[in-house]
Amino acid sequence: MKLKVIVHKAEEGGYWAEVPAIPGCATQGDTFEELLENLYEAVEGCLSVDIEEYKLDENSKPIEIAV
Repeated sequence: MKLKVIVHKAEEGGYWAEVPAIPGCATQGDTFEELLENLYEAVEGCLSVDIEEYKLDENSKPIEIAV
């Protein structure tokens, strides 16, 4: 999966970025390299879902797919 990210220079130094395809998904870093590391964590966190929150019956089962 490829996502477009908008990277901004922060007024106080460093960088911050947002992922328009995932509302509310944003992160920051003091360096560009740190920002990239934080972006992977932010996207993973925004896309992760706790399956235990859902009530599954005998006709349902959770699966994982890669996109």
